[in-house]
Amino acid sequence: MADGEELLIIKGNRIVLPDCISSGSISVKNGRIVGIEKGLHRNDRTLEAKVLDAGDLVIMPGVVDSHVHVNEPGRTDWEGFATATQAAAAGGITTIVDMPLNSIPPTTTLDGFYTKLKSARNKCWTDVAFWGGVVPGNQAEIKPMVNAGIKGFKCFLIHSGVDEFPCVAGNDVRLAMKQMQGTDAVFLFHAEVELPAEAESTSKDPAKYNTFLQSRPEAMENQAIELVIKLCTEYRVPCHIVHLSSASALPMIRKARKEGVPLTIETTHHYLSLLAEDVPDGATQFKCCPPVRDAANQEALWEALKSRDIDLVISDHSPCTVDLKLLDRGDFMAAWGGIAGVQYGLSIFWSQASTRGFSLHDVVRLMSEEPAKLSRLSHRKGKIAVGMDADFVLWDPEEAVVIDQKITRHKNKVTPYHNMKLRGVVHKTILRGNVVYERDRVCDHPAGQLLLETEHGSATSKI
Repeated sequence: MADGEELLIIKGNRIVLPDCISSGSISVKNGRIVGIEKGLHRNDRTLEAKVLDAGDLVIMPGVVDSHVHVNEPGRTDWEGFATATQAAAAGGITTIVDMPLNSIPPTTTLDGFYTKLKSARNKCWTDVAFWGGVVPGNQAEIKPMVNAGIKGFKCFLIHSGVDEFPCVAGNDVRLAMKQMQGTDAVFLFHAEVELPAEAESTSKDPAKYNTFLQSRPEAMENQAIELVIKLCTEYRVPCHIVHLSSASALPMIRKARKEGVPLTIETTHHYLSLLAEDVPDGATQFKCCPPVRDAANQEALWEALKSRDIDLVISDHSPCTVDLKLLDRGDFMAAWGGIAGVQYGLSIFWSQASTRGFSLHDVVRLMSEEPAKLSRLSHRKGKIAVGMDADFVLWDPEEAVVIDQKITRHKNKVTPYHNMKLRGVVHKTILRGNVVYERDRVCDHPAGQLLLETEHGSATSKI
């Protein structure tokens, strides 16, 4: 069904509404939710409508993944808009927010942004919004990019892994924050800093995961977060820590937030599901920065989710070509650092969360509502309510699945989740009333939009 056509009514026994889980029906017209009725009594409008009966499947707002590296243009052999968004749709995701680096050019200038938009047109199976980047000397680009529809800006406080996206120092951050004041843009930080070389480490073998783990200690994150808190307190620009892995940073985060510092925090599916103790020698598909840490650290992250000290959970889908993982050598120190898995986030999260007392409402909050809020899309994404986009995932939280690279839709299939046994299977993904994924197949034509609204309405674009 295309936007603007017949009324669609979605019926089901388990609709996750903001205040309850209820049987009922959702009426959709022109891609938006126009009515919600609780209870399975007959909807008076069913005779004039197309009806989709979800039965006992959970009907939830579409997942919003606000941290995805699409890499197109420039490194489209790593990933691309078509493959990334098809994988996302297969995972119940209806909106992704693209990261500004690993594409060439990076999204650090208005021209670079327009180049990316041109490459994304007519290739997206989900809706896509965009982050910009802060690099040394690009502060004059910030307001023009905000006016063009960029949702916020990411920087690195350490080498990013790619030379065309250099890291920033404190003064670069200050110059950028001055430009962001008075806008709604959020400032995202890859929070690691270089530390002085320590004495001899206990492991030198690059095939041992512990060698890599010791090279990225929690102190690198903690010192970076301390700096972010200081600058956020000074400039009052909303700041966000991406992919928190260090649980020992949580006390200072709690203190800052209690004092009113506008700071939000995300963590990832891999930090919540993978353990340093379990990484085999040479298994470089597990390498990411910051690294996957130990079981005690993971438990503390789960507790922080429960206490709402961490706001949201995302994939940080950061794939590369197979050769860059150096699987033949198993060299953790030299391999590309990034974990691919955008397709499986809902199942990965639910498999762990459901055993720890988390509810379906917690899933919506952490994976739909809060990511939409962070990326300035909460006026249309993240919950089932009248006036919102008709974005839904219909899934069975009890059904089992084994992740297999053969059914993985992102471009390069190397992932640490291969052969993982999970609970929670997506049956349908609906984007603005369009079924874009239905049990093992995506729709033939891309239905995704590029989300460029600004605080003043629609953005002006050359594209």
